[in-house]
Amino acid sequence: MEADQPVKIAAQLYTFRDHVGTPEEFRQTLSKIKEIGCDAVQISAVPWLSVDDPIAPANDAKAILDDLGMRCIATHRDWKSVRDTTEQEIKFHKILDCSYTALGWIASDFEKSAEGTRQFVKESKPVIAAFKEAGIQFGIHNHAYEFARQPGTRKTLYDIFIDEGGDDLMLELDTAWAWHGGVDPVKLLNRSHGRVPVIHVKDLEVADQLPIVAPVGEGNLDWPPILAAAKTAGTEWLAIEQDECRRDVFDCFRSSVQYLQSLGAE
Repeated sequence: MEADQPVKIAAQLYTFRDHVGTPEEFRQTLSKIKEIGCDAVQISAVPWLSVDDPIAPANDAKAILDDLGMRCIATHRDWKSVRDTTEQEIKFHKILDCSYTALGWIASDFEKSAEGTRQFVKESKPVIAAFKEAGIQFGIHNHAYEFARQPGTRKTLYDIFIDEGGDDLMLELDTAWAWHGGVDPVKLLNRSHGRVPVIHVKDLEVADQLPIVAPVGEGNLDWPPILAAAKTAGTEWLAIEQDECRRDVFDCFRSSVQYLQSLGAE
């Protein structure tokens, strides 16, 4: 990413998971996202694309994206699928013209421990290499457990991803989960130059003394330094994700888009 280029906005479709259950719902939801001012999506939690043979559905999704003048900039895929059917997954992403995929969650396949994390790093290397050869970057998305201090050390599981994962393991940083884990996203971005092409922008507000996910700009995360650090780190895409919405999901998304645009994102 060029230093003078603005970071761009995408919609993480997990936010709209209740609105993409069929190809027609997918089309309608993407049309609304486009009307709000966003023409890029991360495909995640779209059930008709998470099947044993996703090639035909991928062609259908690409046709819808093309009809609407939109693009898929990232996906979330299942570890067993990318490990066991790597060539099929590569074809899936080639059909979508998508050059980035991430695992949304690895804890169901690996222990939440240093040993489990290192086992994932080891097992992922040939998968990462195969995707890289095909021109596709491969990453992992964090929650909060990755920031637990390991016994006898101040090292966290996320430190293992950064320090031992290698430059080709991308880090799809989730800002709110990092903050929830007590870690400043700016510090993580400063340590991850060149490895964060896509980040999840998610805010946290307080309701009834508890942290609640909020539209970006309506919560308490300090966004100007986060976005500055992301740009310096080479981030190209800000994927808006809101796990739960306390009002209409499209209204929440519109608020996030407008706030990020006010800070210079496009």
